[in-house]
Amino acid sequence: MNIKINVLSLTVIFSVLVCLTAIQKTLGQDKNNRPPNFIIIFADDLGYGDLGVYGHPSIQTPNLDQMAYEGQKWTNFYAAASVCTPSRAALLTGRLTVRSGMSSNKRRVLYPNSSKGLPATEITLAEQLKEVGYKTACIGKWHLGHKEQYLPTNNGFDYYYGIPYSNDMDKVVDIPYWEYWKQPDDAIKTSHFNVPLMRNTEIIERPANQNTITGRYTNETISFIKKNKESPFFIYLAHNLPHIPLFVSKEFKGKSKRGLYGDVLEEIDHGVGKIIATLKEEGLENNTIVVFTSDNGPWLSFKLNGGSAGILRAGKGTTWEGGMREPGIFWGPGLIEPGLVNGLGSTMDLFTTFSILAGAKIPEDRIIDGYDLSETLLHGDPSPRNKLFYYRGIDLYAVRLGDYKAHFITQGEYGEFGKKEVHNPPILYNLSTDPEERFDIAHENSKIIKEINLLISEHKSKLVIGQDQLVEIE
Repeated sequence: MNIKINVLSLTVIFSVLVCLTAIQKTLGQDKNNRPPNFIIIFADDLGYGDLGVYGHPSIQTPNLDQMAYEGQKWTNFYAAASVCTPSRAALLTGRLTVRSGMSSNKRRVLYPNSSKGLPATEITLAEQLKEVGYKTACIGKWHLGHKEQYLPTNNGFDYYYGIPYSNDMDKVVDIPYWEYWKQPDDAIKTSHFNVPLMRNTEIIERPANQNTITGRYTNETISFIKKNKESPFFIYLAHNLPHIPLFVSKEFKGKSKRGLYGDVLEEIDHGVGKIIATLKEEGLENNTIVVFTSDNGPWLSFKLNGGSAGILRAGKGTTWEGGMREPGIFWGPGLIEPGLVNGLGSTMDLFTTFSILAGAKIPEDRIIDGYDLSETLLHGDPSPRNKLFYYRGIDLYAVRLGDYKAHFITQGEYGEFGKKEVHNPPILYNLSTDPEERFDIAHENSKIIKEINLLISEHKSKLVIGQDQLVEIE
């Protein structure tokens, strides 16, 4: 009798275990079938050569290096513009900002006295993802309009914590801008810049304490992950550093052999490590894609307080490679096919790629300039992008087609790299063999130039220039 009871008991227990396993498996499948989470970590004024994995000999970035080793490191990844505002607008809308009016020949970026911002008619990546059930957060520098109607919370983000424009704006010290930066680093104080720190639409600190802001951005990101881990989420973490003025917490001050600039990057890298660790602790690493890149190249006129474009020519503000080619690291152990990617990519492609991976429809009522990189990211296929348009304001300065880049106009910035010069015929470089843009090969490649000219004609035939949103001031 006891034996029968034991057998019966074992049978019942076994049946229950089978049911529980099936339920657990089903729940796991539901979680796995959930669209991926996305985190974009966007640095400010970071150079192509500023990370260890991109060749810097003294800045230690072990967490970003590990992301690249475990994921994909792109060697031809581009910001859509060489200064802040248009670059950020292009990333979030997937569109060249000549179309939206978020670039201008009169004012290159938005300022605290600007009266406009990102037009309500533009569709942001956050709006795309909210349509399919994502929780969304913007943490860090916005720079797409500081008035309430232009803030992140009116552009698809559920939550905002950050500064509304660049950290060198609202300077309250009565010293001319360029003279101010000749002071020693210790003479430059966070209190000299009356930049507001905001939560949603409210100012919670002014001036923002920029000594601790990098760590606070990281903590806000971690908090949002933990609070929203049960639903798909999108976090746009836009650090306002290493844009000058450079500030760092006590923990990282003097840590880097590269000086204050290196200290700043090593603190950002430390924050990246904490975010990755949080994803692993919460069991989210196999369903999350993290991207690290920057808005434009290094501000070289600030010497040791600016970064390095590595082997690339020039830096921020220019359409030379150093102004727009950036580190591009994609991490996601359960999704990303590890490898080195030499194909072309742009920050605008994040709009299209993440929309498609999330199951959101690409808008059909406007031209979207972003490409779908999902097959490259998930399976290691070649990138579908083979062309890039390099705009400065609303003027097309250069075009890349495959390995070849033609400059029709070149112009330095911030007193460096020469005056404006129109090239007819254009100067031409093969960026595969000459990424430094040193040797003009236009004379022997008339066929390539003809192909690029045809590409430009096609592009301009469909181009409608948007109303200038940067020129108006209060």
